[in-house]
Amino acid sequence: MNETLDLALELLRRHSVTPDDAGCQQLLAARLTSLGFQCKHLRFGEVDNLWARLGNEGPVFAFAGHTDVVPTGPLDAWDSDPFEPAIRDGMLYARGAADMKSSIAAMIVAVERFLEKQPQPRGSIAFLITSDEEGPATEGTVKVIEHLEERNEKIDWCLVGEPSSEKKLADVVKNGRRGSLSADIVFKGVQGHVAYPHLARNPIHLAVPALLDLSTEVWDEGNEFYPPTSFQISNIRAGTGAENVIPGEKHVMCNFRFSTEVTVDELKQRLIAILDKHELDYEITWRCSGQPFLTAAGELIEATKAAIRDTMGYEAELSTAGGTSDGRFIAPTGAQVIELGPLNATIHKVNECVAVEDLEKLTAIYEGILKRLLG
Repeated sequence: MNETLDLALELLRRHSVTPDDAGCQQLLAARLTSLGFQCKHLRFGEVDNLWARLGNEGPVFAFAGHTDVVPTGPLDAWDSDPFEPAIRDGMLYARGAADMKSSIAAMIVAVERFLEKQPQPRGSIAFLITSDEEGPATEGTVKVIEHLEERNEKIDWCLVGEPSSEKKLADVVKNGRRGSLSADIVFKGVQGHVAYPHLARNPIHLAVPALLDLSTEVWDEGNEFYPPTSFQISNIRAGTGAENVIPGEKHVMCNFRFSTEVTVDELKQRLIAILDKHELDYEITWRCSGQPFLTAAGELIEATKAAIRDTMGYEAELSTAGGTSDGRFIAPTGAQVIELGPLNATIHKVNECVAVEDLEKLTAIYEGILKRLLG
């Protein structure tokens, strides 16, 4: 009997496309309440969040995760119903199987097993669960953290169940993430007829040299924890739809994934300097969705690597690569934060899946971390 699989199946059958929780958190709260957790359902806007805590003393170890999933895409592209989980050749297929309902199931079962052996932990165990991680992420974890900060309720160690593994379970642990800074740039020209370019200013042509400079700029060299900062253009649009009209504007969306070697202000200033060098007329809207954070060597890293070593028989690699996660909202409070979950090869894809045998192993790793920190 695989208790983690059973719970994962219950969660995966719920159509919790962001921001709809579809009752997942009620299911989790019922399991946690039976263990003695105090559960708070925190709803902000259209988003359901759950904060559950067992114990009143520190240190506080929190599991963090999300019950929302991304849309399925075309249903006929799936080999089976994405919300009717199916097991084929040892793999569990469903939307959210890897990202990240299996992790949540493993967290719950790990806590149940740990408390059965250690009824009085050394400190507190908590769960921070949101249904707004795959969406705008404005009414979820960030709001729960604001609520906790107002109450002066601190998390010491946090494990986010994001799918961090790359080639085999727990081969990679995320101990930080890069920052994310986006820019929406509107280059302004003068609309006109393509046959009379001297009467117009083509913003498409004018912006090309600057965009080339931006795409080839070395923003930093990175450091021992972070790869170099990257700049990517993600969207370009211009034109009226007519082949004989020079457009008056060109819209460019771009993004920095940046290390601790640069700041948001530095990136903004350097991008603006490049645009100004080319004497362009433009407007910029900026959005910083997260600062870089890093959990250096300490109790959480040591406990995690030891639990992986004992369960899997190999050493995990620490990494800060990849996109953003809700860890970016938790780390600024002073918490040590890591991400550890299933393989990420199929997340957000058609036929998303996770190995069934990995569910029990992930549960054992989570329990091993609890034992080392709170046992």
